[in-house]
Amino acid sequence: MEHVDCIVIGAGVVGLAVARAMARKGREVIILEKADAFGTETSSRNSEVIHAGVFYVHGSLKERLCIEGRDKMYAFCDAYGVTYKRSTKLIYAADDGERDGLKALQKHAADSGVHLTWLSAADAKRLEPELHCAAALHSPLSGIVDSHALMLAFLGDAEAHGASIAYNSPVIGGRGTEGGVEIETGGPDAMHLTARTVINCAGLGAQGIGRAIQGVRPASVPRQHYAKGSYFYLSGKAPFSRLIYPLPGRASLGLHYTRDLSGQGRFGPDLEWVDAIDYRVQEERERLFYGEIRRYWPGLPDGALRPGYSGIRPKIQGPGEHAKDFLIQMPAETGVNGFVALYGIESPGLTSCLAIADWVA
Repeated sequence: MEHVDCIVIGAGVVGLAVARAMARKGREVIILEKADAFGTETSSRNSEVIHAGVFYVHGSLKERLCIEGRDKMYAFCDAYGVTYKRSTKLIYAADDGERDGLKALQKHAADSGVHLTWLSAADAKRLEPELHCAAALHSPLSGIVDSHALMLAFLGDAEAHGASIAYNSPVIGGRGTEGGVEIETGGPDAMHLTARTVINCAGLGAQGIGRAIQGVRPASVPRQHYAKGSYFYLSGKAPFSRLIYPLPGRASLGLHYTRDLSGQGRFGPDLEWVDAIDYRVQEERERLFYGEIRRYWPGLPDGALRPGYSGIRPKIQGPGEHAKDFLIQMPAETGVNGFVALYGIESPGLTSCLAIADWVA
């Protein structure tokens, strides 16, 4: 059995950020990834938005780590040459009935230290002539990032500090020991490893790994819920230069408009509770998209949407439940010496990843 200092399970954006942080602290790090490449699930199936940190419960990890992570993200991208754009964001009230909700969000953001500028309908239309709304908030700190380039930079810096990565290495079991954690992997080059520290950053697979490690308290592993979000691309000229968001709902930030760094417009994600991981975009959902988008862009032409891609949010709350915070468990909570587990790392996980990594390290 091979002995290593630190194992990070999962090579998504959070796992790679955590591995980098641990390696930069001088720890010997091995990243175990079940796929044949990094970032193949949630990390590559999202909006790539850098959030300002206005939507989250005061005092929550989501709020704290999003705001901290936002600033660290921009600094990291500048230092490592990762492409991003401070595109800014407009959060709109579709009609007069949503004005109070918009005002409440503005105050909530101010209490978090984030300033959002109130725009009348005319002010918003001057910025975005195609936008139909009763009022809007302008978020100057929001942006978009090349998530693949970001993960590549994390991995490169982790490797420069001595980390290594093993692809095609799914974790199939393990157990707590007095000195740490034993890990068993499958795949073509199955391994038995023992590590002083194991950090479970497996995203959609985190609960399965938590249950597979003998000694982990069963009650510490939260129930997982799959919340599918589909995206549709826009054919033709992009109508907006900024990100356009509705007021957030209980379980998601709503069906919004974003652009990728090449200028391609896209709408999504919607919210569909599913029982299994299936990334196919159902074309019949197109009708729902047209209805939602025309609330704020009445000029959306018929036939302008085409199926894009989908992602699965690794939620730890179910339908009808209030959003739950990031769950980052240290060994005292998991019950296994040296075993750290991250659950429910959904949005704003991308924005927060560097702050999450520093928190864990």
